[in-house]
Amino acid sequence: MKTVRIAGAGFAVAAMFSLAACGTDSESASSAAGASMAPSSAMPAPMSSSNGVTTNADVFGPACGQLPQGNAPGSLDSMGPQPVATAASTNPLLTKLVAAVQATNLVDTLNSQEAITVFAPADPAFDALGEAKFTELAQNPSQLAPILQYHVVPQRYDASGLEAAGSVQTLNTAGGPVKIEGSGGNMTVNGAKVLCGNIPTENATVFVIDSVLTPGANK
Repeated sequence: MKTVRIAGAGFAVAAMFSLAACGTDSESASSAAGASMAPSSAMPAPMSSSNGVTTNADVFGPACGQLPQGNAPGSLDSMGPQPVATAASTNPLLTKLVAAVQATNLVDTLNSQEAITVFAPADPAFDALGEAKFTELAQNPSQLAPILQYHVVPQRYDASGLEAAGSVQTLNTAGGPVKIEGSGGNMTVNGAKVLCGNIPTENATVFVIDSVLTPGANK
């Protein structure tokens, strides 16, 4: 379970990309980048009996209290009716992840999916990386897209569904499955702790995590 843990201040998005670039060879990255963000027909049948849709009452985790309250942008009430990329753009925990999605022009693609699960690294999870590396990778979307794809599951799961599944395949099929362990406040995703889980958006259930996932960690 190879992940990038939260470190001090730095440039977040660079971290996610540099780690992925090191963990996957260029041929695999190019292949994954060319893959469609749409669910693969080869995906196994969903293991959860629920549809994965959550409500504000289902949200859990220590970082949930950092979200704005009421109907303010980035609040649960505000994000719920919005498609996931749009909702994330107002979430104060995810500014660096949003920058990564925008750099690879995946906003519309994510928003158009009908039912997905997103493992969203919080800003501090990327702080250990460097600005120079991020700039380099941001100019090469074919290297960035496979990392983002590894954080998106083409099936909507809530926490109980993930727990029942045990592992789930992401849009980056070459990266191998993501392993789910623990439950509730102790749930981890490839070892990354869930900071705020079961966040509802129009087309996705979001789990904010404390580390960047590395494709191939469980292969």
